[in-house]
Amino acid sequence: MPMNYRHFKHEGWLYVLAFLSAVILRFVQLGTMPLTDVEAAPALQALQITQGLKPALDPHPFYILSTAVLFFIYGGGTDFLARFIPALAGSLLVFVPLLFADRIKPRAAVFLAFFLALDPGLVALSRQIASPILALTFTLLALGFYDRNKISLAAAFAALALLSGPSIWSGVIVLAITWGIARLLNSRRTQPSTLETDPSTPDAQPPTLDIQPSTFDLRPVILPFFATFLIAGSLFFIVPTGLSAALGSIPAFIKSWLEISFVPVGRVFFSLLVYQPLGILLAVFAMIRGWRKGSSRIIPLSVWFLVALLFVVFNPSRQLADLAWALIPLWAMAALELIRSVDVFIEERKEVGGVVFLTVFIWAFAWLDFSSLTVVVYDSREYAMRFWLLIGSLFLLIMSLVLVAAGWSVRIARLGGTWGMVLSLGALGLGGAFGVAGLRGQAFPELWWLPQQPLHAQLLELTVSNASEWGLGDDHAAAVTIVGVDSPALEWTLRERRVSVVQSLDASSTPDLVITPLQDDPVLSSAYRGQDFAWRQTPLWDVTVTQDWIRWTALRQMPTSGETIILWARDDLFLDPAPAVNP
Repeated sequence: MPMNYRHFKHEGWLYVLAFLSAVILRFVQLGTMPLTDVEAAPALQALQITQGLKPALDPHPFYILSTAVLFFIYGGGTDFLARFIPALAGSLLVFVPLLFADRIKPRAAVFLAFFLALDPGLVALSRQIASPILALTFTLLALGFYDRNKISLAAAFAALALLSGPSIWSGVIVLAITWGIARLLNSRRTQPSTLETDPSTPDAQPPTLDIQPSTFDLRPVILPFFATFLIAGSLFFIVPTGLSAALGSIPAFIKSWLEISFVPVGRVFFSLLVYQPLGILLAVFAMIRGWRKGSSRIIPLSVWFLVALLFVVFNPSRQLADLAWALIPLWAMAALELIRSVDVFIEERKEVGGVVFLTVFIWAFAWLDFSSLTVVVYDSREYAMRFWLLIGSLFLLIMSLVLVAAGWSVRIARLGGTWGMVLSLGALGLGGAFGVAGLRGQAFPELWWLPQQPLHAQLLELTVSNASEWGLGDDHAAAVTIVGVDSPALEWTLRERRVSVVQSLDASSTPDLVITPLQDDPVLSSAYRGQDFAWRQTPLWDVTVTQDWIRWTALRQMPTSGETIILWARDDLFLDPAPAVNP
């Protein structure tokens, strides 16, 4: 059991502030961006359950069944309600450090809570359906309560984790490998490691690596685990197929290792540099210090991070969402490193403040120079000049800190440089969090977004409503036939209407509204009026050059490819007759 460190004043209010920050980033405009095909499939299944149907469930039973309850209470499905459960789980993730506060120090745990609240990757996953955020949150809560000797709660959250989708198995494998390596490293130590101590308790001993309660009994585990698994997995036995869907996460996970991904390894590392620059910088310093001193905290976290990262790299069907299991130890190491720079003496605050200002000023100048590379001609003389100016500004920053260390002290240079980079790189990370939350709009694509984002979903739905209102007097009366378009997102957009999906249209049928791919159909052209809509849009990540990535990093602009569909409305739905066609 970890020993109890002395907690500090206003610690609880800081966790509340972190939670509110997480809620704002995860719930603001949550229903603005349309659901993608990947998100719409489980959302449709939840909606069908409320309609008394018995659909075959995807291996995300907890999400589907809990969302079905929300849809039933509300009386229908909305984009906001469809994403509510992942957003709530992502917000609750900030309380996980509180469960491990005695293990990683209370102040470091508070920093970690804010890091988890503001991390762009976790914000993106919290706003996506069928993402690893449920499995991640429930697994960490289970481990946290297990460490606190709350066995019944740990068992209940473990059951919820098993109901959260195939990503739970990635986490289990990563944590099992990490535990095994940590045990091996412990067994090979011949001398006691250098101890990290909290400033308030200089004689404190570090916690052990094993996460286990003082006593263990299977009786408080079995009942809460199976009760939660059966009740939550079947919605109080109303939807028993949820239990089979939970077991279906195993073959789904195995199948993911037999598929080929379109996400190259380089993009995984690039995303870490763009979205988590502060975490990477602090974690690197923490790993260097931790391994040099034999830290009992940093070493297991660094092993966890590297194992999770390699797990993503070697997964043939890798996605950026798989990085979720690596972000937790990354930010935990960053918090442990940042806590070393908290205590600033009164007599050195002016000097530290000056170094912070200098660091932020040079970083801002470097960023503006980097952004200017997007408006000059590549391979021109001006481009080369600005590029070397960027290199020179970074070199100037390093030399400035070296001179401060030589003229004043290494401590002042370290404190001022650290907090200057926290402000500078933290601003870049926060900007990424706003971007992945969709607050900039769909015109500025993000790496953490799911592919094939519907572009004109709301406009299509409005046009269908208007056509139905004009022709039949009810905006939901017209039947819609989807021909040759495989898109659950399209079915979700039209979920309040009678929708049928067919591969080809019967020549003898004349449905009110027809949706087809972009094509020239003489039959429809003669009896229908058509309007095209931009549908699924995907950034061209794989056909880019260096200049495209510079422009995206600075301005979030990237060339895209899209798919166009046509909405056909029968002529008699309109008040005015169709114009005559001259032979």
